Amino acid sequence: MATTTITIPPAANLSSKQETAYELDEKESSAHELSDKKSPELAEKESSANELSDKKSPPAYTQPSETNFYEKTWKEKLAFIFSLRFILILLLGQLLSFCITSTSVSTQKLSEDYNANIPTTQNLLNYILLCVAFTGITIWKLGFRGWVDVVFTRGWKCLVDVEGNYFVVKAYNYTTLLSASLLDAWSIPVVVALSLIFLKVRYHLSQYVGVLVCLAGLALLVKTDLDTGRINNDTEGAPNIGKGDLFCIIGATCYGMSNVGEEYFVRKFPLWEVVGQMGFWGTIITAIQLSILERQELHDTDWNSGMVGLIIAYSIAMFVLYSFTPLLFQLSSATFFNLSLLTSDFYTLLIGLRVFNLQMARLYPVAFVTTILGCVIYYVYPATQPRIIKEPDLEIVNSPSVEKDREVV
Repeated sequence: MATTTITIPPAANLSSKQETAYELDEKESSAHELSDKKSPELAEKESSANELSDKKSPPAYTQPSETNFYEKTWKEKLAFIFSLRFILILLLGQLLSFCITSTSVSTQKLSEDYNANIPTTQNLLNYILLCVAFTGITIWKLGFRGWVDVVFTRGWKCLVDVEGNYFVVKAYNYTTLLSASLLDAWSIPVVVALSLIFLKVRYHLSQYVGVLVCLAGLALLVKTDLDTGRINNDTEGAPNIGKGDLFCIIGATCYGMSNVGEEYFVRKFPLWEVVGQMGFWGTIITAIQLSILERQELHDTDWNSGMVGLIIAYSIAMFVLYSFTPLLFQLSSATFFNLSLLTSDFYTLLIGLRVFNLQMARLYPVAFVTTILGCVIYYVYPATQPRIIKEPDLEIVNSPSVEKDREVV
């Protein structure tokens, strides 16, 4: 019986295998395309999950690398000085310096023209304004219970600022405007020391050079005043220079402690919460202090429109100072803030040319430029940031949108 044998050519077998491979490749490519084309909802859910994971685990602390800094060219090293961020920091520091000048001049006018010795009364209006503005924001964001929790857990730590204002304003009744302005610089070594100890900041050599250059600008002011005899002439209206200078040093020390503490809090908690607590506790402590220490002074004071106007001007300048200082702490540091305030002596002179009939010596502009140069040198090398982990915003953490994201994740 004849059998028929059917043979498949090898070429036919090869083509079928190739077709099967092509089909597999097409399936894999289509699967990759499907995985790449995610739905917008799925992509949004994944991004929300990533954001929540970032919030749960705070970023690790990193400090600037000296190796990378030294490997850069001088153009790269100086790039930050010409950036918009540094210009903003520098201008903000000078705005606060001018606010300090405004408070100093108004306090000196109150002392000379009206013989007013009411430092607590001067600061009360400022603290009331801060309390009304920023405590209202805190209650609106956190609720009344959240605000009460803030008051009793950490708000009381802002008390040292009240005494700093008291002693500095009190000093103007015993010493000269120039001496009070110069001795305020004592807050700089206080801030540097406390930042090293408590905030764990490690300054680079250029930062110390910047501080020394700023202090050199201050030394030029002192030398100029000694050469022109201004210090000797101003002492005629100073009844007790030693006592006034001691009050200045105590006040500057309190300011330094307050600045470092405030930098810590504004880096850890919302700005409006910190300033609101300073206003709240400042109002209470100042009111108690006023009722104990200044009842007789208020009774003996001859109130008039000029005195009230100076107190209002002082309070507005202090309100602007307290509102924007925490922003500078977030952008820069308490050390740079105090370095910026050294230029207030130059602004005091500019106002004094008209108000106090002062005369400008040739070294005053040089001193001003030297102080600004020191601020620039301070920022050539990136300063080490404090080792502070920012607390999450209670309003954001407890919001319905975040709770919904947690359910999605």
